[in-house]
Amino acid sequence: MMYLRKLGLLVTLCLLAALALVACGETATPATSGTTAAAAQPTSGAAVTGGAASGKTLKVGLVTDIGQLNDKSFNAAAWAGVQQAGKDLGATTKAIETKATSDYAKNISQFLDDKYDVIVTVGFLMQDATLAAAKANPTVKFIGVDQGYAETPANLAGLVFEEDKSGFLAGVLAAGISKSHKIAGILGTKSVPAVARFGEGYKAGAAYLDKTFPDMVGKQTTDAKLVYHADGDTAFSDPAWGAEQAKSLIQSGYDVIFGAGGKTGNGAIEGAADQGAFVIGVDDDQYVTLASEDPKIAGKILSSAQKLIQPGVFKIIQTVQAGTFKGGVNVGPVALAPFHDSDGMVPQALKDTLTKIKTGLDDGSIKTGVTIK
Repeated sequence: MMYLRKLGLLVTLCLLAALALVACGETATPATSGTTAAAAQPTSGAAVTGGAASGKTLKVGLVTDIGQLNDKSFNAAAWAGVQQAGKDLGATTKAIETKATSDYAKNISQFLDDKYDVIVTVGFLMQDATLAAAKANPTVKFIGVDQGYAETPANLAGLVFEEDKSGFLAGVLAAGISKSHKIAGILGTKSVPAVARFGEGYKAGAAYLDKTFPDMVGKQTTDAKLVYHADGDTAFSDPAWGAEQAKSLIQSGYDVIFGAGGKTGNGAIEGAADQGAFVIGVDDDQYVTLASEDPKIAGKILSSAQKLIQPGVFKIIQTVQAGTFKGGVNVGPVALAPFHDSDGMVPQALKDTLTKIKTGLDDGSIKTGVTIK
């Protein structure tokens, strides 16, 4: 009996100790979920100030420009960078699609109200709204894609690209391929510097090939024409206009079309491919984003003037997680996408010339001459 009384006392003491631990909050809690779908509503949490708080899921939100997520261009590429943070860093992610330019501040505020740690905004047109929100919310980290700032608060990182360089390479390619010596670019609004840099770089690249490698163009001058969409809420979401412009230009003898401007540029690419012209994409590798859905494009897209947005966005989000985030302007890399199905249509001499020119652009020995800031 004495043994049983001692055993009962021991059990009682163990139960009391367990109750004490519960009262002190020492029980384990399950980890929060990782990536959420774009339309999902993740659990709110406090904003971080350095890196992600210990044991806390980083919350990353993205606000698109008016081109929206399915533009298969720069909004989609930025969202891919955020989604990579969900996959590789375990972050909770969400996107808000902007319908009108007047909604920028409101859409950013939704993430602020939900206590997001990082807010990514996409496009030059969002620059002012992003800067204002960053100044008003110093504990939240902001990443502005295609947004360059003279001065930035410590919680705002701009991500910009030298679009004139990739546009320059696209112009060299177009001029080297064209049989009519007439190439064109159909672009979003000229008031967005990144778009204008693409266009002016394209013209400059064609002129450079004419002057420096005249034998490649039959010692002729290439006519490089640029057509920009009017300003407004449809500047990057008007594929019908893009297709109409492409058809008109092709009827006038232009046989290579560069589409640069979200859905508007996509419309130009699709319309030009339907007409049998060669096309060049923009921002992302649009053979991957467009040609997979339209076989006609696969056979006609030469390449894309890329700016590597996805890795650029992800890299900055990584610094938030690591606690090494720095405000300021980051310059991301640019490139000419692979030729894919068009590889056999690009002469080896032109490929070699593009390689030399890319090296010259990278080391500064070749200048585009584009001064748009």
